This record gives sequence, structure tokens and C-alpha cells, in this order.
Amino acid sequence: MPNLSTTYMGLSLKNPLVVSSSGLTYSIDKIVQLEEKGVGAIVLKSLFEEQINNEAIHTISQDVRQISYPDAEDYIWDYIRENNLQSYLDLIKIAKSSVKIPIIASVNCLTGDEWIAFARNLEKAGADALEINTFFLPTDRKISSADIEFRYLDILTEVRRVIKIPVAMKISNNFTNLVGMVDKLWANGAAAVVMFNRFYEPDIDLETLELTNSSIYSSPDDLRHSLRWTGIVSGKVQNINIAASTGIHDGEALVKQLLAGATVGQICSTLYLNGFGQIDEILDYLKAFMVKWNFKQISDFRGRLSYSKLPNPVQYERAQFMKYFLGANS
Repeated sequence: MPNLSTTYMGLSLKNPLVVSSSGLTYSIDKIVQLEEKGVGAIVLKSLFEEQINNEAIHTISQDVRQISYPDAEDYIWDYIRENNLQSYLDLIKIAKSSVKIPIIASVNCLTGDEWIAFARNLEKAGADALEINTFFLPTDRKISSADIEFRYLDILTEVRRVIKIPVAMKISNNFTNLVGMVDKLWANGAAAVVMFNRFYEPDIDLETLELTNSSIYSSPDDLRHSLRWTGIVSGKVQNINIAASTGIHDGEALVKQLLAGATVGQICSTLYLNGFGQIDEILDYLKAFMVKWNFKQISDFRGRLSYSKLPNPVQYERAQFMKYFLGANS
């Protein structure tokens, strides 16, 4: 029987399958079920400062009379913030006492002070690691790409300064030099990067002529967006762990990401679309693959097809379709 155990951010996992931050990981019952199905670790649903702020704004707007009372608005802001934070801390504590697999907290903040305050509290509650889930959408033409990169690095540096548990940065591929950015994240204390964040994406309803949202779920085709960068980054920044995310819907996709150099694979959409039974399918495929190729442990094949291991790494760099379209049109 192949050994599926691995290490992610210094944490011991029984296998490289991790459930990513979502509504599925905000319920103790589901967290227990996910452990029973065999996942290696769980990332809790993100604690969003923006969501807390929106809740406070909505509450205040329901009764404008309360603004006439001294400090009423400040009281509401503080109460809602503390209540949401405490609920999240309770989730960490209960999860840690209910399961044995690592519990990774996730946080998304808007202000520097809150990053530090939230991180400290999440560590005290017992989180095994912290995933920083952030994305700055650049809409100001006067802000340089270097300024935006610095904001990520500044948040990471400040958080690492106040906590000792390992930190992963959940990022997008919207960087001019993604390899260089990951290298900077590692140099500033990131133990891992999660590639990539999945965002709200807009769409247009032609029947109503209104802006709406696209599907919230990933598809198996989305694997192509992260597989290239998993292979390149794992070969170029070899000391940082990579959690491959988006597009892992089955066992084949997980194996491909591990071959490209991922440390773990994160899943979410496939659980919503196919149910928790998909965990069995993915892990069974991983075992069968290892038996087929006589791999005894994950390290026997992880990164076997990364950028640094290929005799012709230009295959990861190729971005044009010239050869394929020429062949199709000949």
C-alpha cells in the first residue's frame, strides 16, 4: 500500500488533499464529515473584514435614530466586529477539539491594524496555520505595479512579525512577474502560496441589460490556469510550498498538479457539484496511480514534471498556438 502522507508548511498531513476555504468549512458537522472521508487538512471559511463592515453598515442604516445617541455608531461597529471575530475563534477551538487533521484559518482584511489583530487572535485560538486571502483589484491608473506588490509584502511582513504559526499567501496570477513575486513572498516569510484565488467574476444579462455574476464554481478546464504556474514556480522557487487550487475536480487533476510540483491540492467546487464521495474517488485514483508506477511515497514523483526537471522546460513557457493552428489549416 503506497504511503500518501506528506508535509505542508511543516504540518503533517495523511495525504495531500486539502479542502479549501468555503461554506463547507464553516460547519463543525461538515468538518467532521470531511475528516471521516479522509482529507488531509481543512482551510476554514475566510473571516472577511469587509463582510463585517457591511453588516455593521446595514445594521446602522436600519434605524437612523440610533445615530443621535452618543457613540451609538461606534458601539454597533465594535459589537458586530467582536461578535463575528468571537464566532470565528469559537469555530477554530471547536474544530481543533473535534478533529485530528490540521485546521488552517483564513482571513481577508482591508486595514493593516486588523490584519495584525485578527492574526494574533486566530493563533491564540489554536489554528495550525494561517492562510492570508487577499487581492487588490488595481483600478487607479496612477498606482504602479510595484506599489501593489508592496502592499502584499507589507501585510505578510506585519503578520509574520506577530505570529509564529506558518503563513500561506493565497494569490492570483495577476502579477507582471509571478515567479519574482512568489520569490519575494518566500523571502518575506511565506511558508506557502496558494495558486490561485478564485474571485467573483462579473457577467452581463442580455435579457435585462444588467450586470450580474458568473458561475461561482470552477470547472475541470480551469486546471490549465494553474498547472503551468505550478510547474514553473515549483521549479524556480524550490523552497516554498505550493497549494494548487482551482480546477481539481478528480484524481487525475490532483496527480497532474503533484507531478508539476504542488505540495498539496485544494478542492472545493467538486464537493459542491459531486458530493463528499468525490474525496474517495480522488484518493483511490492517487493510490492506483502510485501502484501503477511503483511509487512508494508522494516524494517519489512530486515535481517529476516541474520546470527544473524537464529536459525541455520551454514547454511550460510556450504561449502561442502557431504550430497547432498551422497543422489544423494545412
